[in-house]
Amino acid sequence: MPMIDTGDCLINVSVEGRDGGPTLMLSNPLGGTLAVWDPQIAALTRFFRVIRYDRRGHGRSGVPPGPYSIADFGRDALAILDDLNIARVHWCGLSIGGAVGQWVAANAPKRIDRLVLSNTTCHVPDAAPWHARIKTVTEKGLDAIVDGVMAGWFTDEFRDRDPEAVNRIRTMFVSNPAAGYAASCAALIGLDLRDLLPSIKAPTMVIAGRYDMSSSVQMAATIRAGIPNACLTILEAAHLSNIEAAYGFNEAVTGFLTQQ
Repeated sequence: MPMIDTGDCLINVSVEGRDGGPTLMLSNPLGGTLAVWDPQIAALTRFFRVIRYDRRGHGRSGVPPGPYSIADFGRDALAILDDLNIARVHWCGLSIGGAVGQWVAANAPKRIDRLVLSNTTCHVPDAAPWHARIKTVTEKGLDAIVDGVMAGWFTDEFRDRDPEAVNRIRTMFVSNPAAGYAASCAALIGLDLRDLLPSIKAPTMVIAGRYDMSSSVQMAATIRAGIPNACLTILEAAHLSNIEAAYGFNEAVTGFLTQQ
């Protein structure tokens, strides 16, 4: 896995899959490392060269001083593409990775072919929970919030049915640097991408989890309505639909990205 210097941060990047095929860039949820996409790799690498990366403040990437912004994350993604000499990609982002995708598609439209925005938001109206989360993580670490995060990421039914998958994601989450996670939370304070949505010209699919309490079906519908000709797919999952409904997620993403 190469380490790519984006200017003020070294980013851990993985490139795998079909040589010469179209390129797909995957962008993680807050608290997720590139390992969050493991259930997608076998399906996606049949069709695409796949780029995964640890966002700044996460995984094996650097932890420059915060706070971070969605624009910081977007510029990191573009720097990765520049370093790899890739002009244009499909983008699939989940949660905050979907917010980054909206920013990139609006601000660097020539770099995005097709766009998948999963379990994400375009607007965070209430900053108070994020200020509280930053305070808790800074003082007590990620162990202090992991139970609540897992409860939001997965339905009760899935946590009972597949505790091994949940434990794997739990371990991934708490492995991140607390300072990097807190700095990344700041990117959601005051987030409002609604005015950018009409300028997104890439063919777009929005994915929602029917039981997602943090990025609701209603929010997904708002994003779909704001982006010209976007479509909406609803999966039987909570926030991490790529884990809880992996087969349906993989089918939806590959179908949308490969359609003529």
